[in-house]
Amino acid sequence: MDLYSKKQRWKIGLLIVALATIGVSLVVSNNMVSKIAEKEKTKAKQWADAIQKKVELLKFTNATFDQLRIKERSKIEVVVRAQKTVLNPSALNVNQDLAFAMEIIQENNDIPVVLLDDNNKLSQYKNIDTALFRTLISSQTEKEYIAFLEDSIVQRSLTWKEKGRFFTINVFEDFNMTYLYDDSKALKSLEKSRDSLLLAFNRDLIDGSNLVPVLLLNSSKDSVIGSNIDATRLDAKRLKISIAEFSRQNPPIKIDLGEGNQNWLYFDESPEVKQLIWFPYIQFGMISLIVIVGYLIFSTYRKAEQNQVWAGMAKETAHQLGTPLSSLMAWVQHLETTDTDPMIAAEMQKDLVRLEKITDRFSKIGSGAKLLPEDLVLTIGNNLEYLRARLSSKVSITLELLDEKPIIVPHNPPLMEWVIENICKNAVDAMEGKGILLITMKMQQNWVHIDIKDTGKGLTPKQFKSVFEPGFSTKKRGWGLGLTLVKRIVEDNHKGKVFVLRSEIDKGTTFRISLPL
Repeated sequence: MDLYSKKQRWKIGLLIVALATIGVSLVVSNNMVSKIAEKEKTKAKQWADAIQKKVELLKFTNATFDQLRIKERSKIEVVVRAQKTVLNPSALNVNQDLAFAMEIIQENNDIPVVLLDDNNKLSQYKNIDTALFRTLISSQTEKEYIAFLEDSIVQRSLTWKEKGRFFTINVFEDFNMTYLYDDSKALKSLEKSRDSLLLAFNRDLIDGSNLVPVLLLNSSKDSVIGSNIDATRLDAKRLKISIAEFSRQNPPIKIDLGEGNQNWLYFDESPEVKQLIWFPYIQFGMISLIVIVGYLIFSTYRKAEQNQVWAGMAKETAHQLGTPLSSLMAWVQHLETTDTDPMIAAEMQKDLVRLEKITDRFSKIGSGAKLLPEDLVLTIGNNLEYLRARLSSKVSITLELLDEKPIIVPHNPPLMEWVIENICKNAVDAMEGKGILLITMKMQQNWVHIDIKDTGKGLTPKQFKSVFEPGFSTKKRGWGLGLTLVKRIVEDNHKGKVFVLRSEIDKGTTFRISLPL
């Protein structure tokens, strides 16, 4: 009967079920994470497509603005010709009308224009808002204001010249004037509206995203166009780190702006996805913790229950043996008073003493044994003498002492005799009734070690611990309780240790009992 093996199979079965449950949970959770991550990637690609369409719309809008600028330039050309006619009336022919030219100039109420002489001195200007200049120099005199105004207008007009928005008029020989202009008020208003719409588009599309962290960079990848991540991560140093982190997660998306320009969209996984990635492992940890705690609680209750069963069984055994022992003692006394062979009564008396010892052992293990400081050498020596007479004559039993002095150890002699007896009987069974049994005693620091070595079949390393488990037995008819009882007496009653020190197949096994001094 191998109760231990059956219990092990149940443990392995439950472990497989638990691992299968955890494995299924991990697969399902990872599958969910993969699906969410894929959806977020699709959303990032949709953003990139939307930005690409915005670029196309912007190209169309800019083309429209360019057409408007061309039309405005043609208008300015007409104004310039009219201005030239006014400045040089001698060039008029009979078909030219000075009043018509003045009318053209006066009807320009939208396009800002500035007329400068050869020395870049202000000659005329029109459609320029001077209210701003008035606020900037409100504390100055009128003369100072006029000088400041003219200088400011000249400086502004020179920026127009840098953009190619000017015409040169030859008024007289060696005398030219420069006609400069800017976009009309209507065109600036349209550009302002466009920029406002684009800004709102970027904010809603990228900056307003609260799910997937994104970075929209320029062509050189050194400037952020739009982002929804923490601003502290956008400085020069941390930006490269953020780009590298995003690149490891997902490849960037290229947005073609035309004419060799492009933007780059980098995106990361959302915080929710990152949390879901770790969720299966947290789940595994929680399940493992619950299993471990449950196992410890179960083991504690099981051990307490076993202790109660052992104690109850031992007490009941001692109680049940008490009645027949009393009866047998009476019968022995009766035989001593009769003509019965005295040898029979003597042998029965020996068996009675043995039964009384067994009863005493069960009584002590059930009610708690008292440990007395006695000579352990004497206890084991007496027990071995008893065993020599009752074990096979083919078994050589030797007690070897490294120190001939008595070894005083707190112990319970009847229980310790029971321990030695059980180990020795198991050793004899392993040797199949013939071999050498060597018991060695030595002191080491605060412990005394008792080594019991046999020349039997030996044990495998896997059996070193399982040999002390209830139900484990190498015999077909064994109950597997002898060494379990040994472990209980040594560890629970004497606060010591018992274990397999070494073992080799077909060479023998050495058990070690360690008791505290």
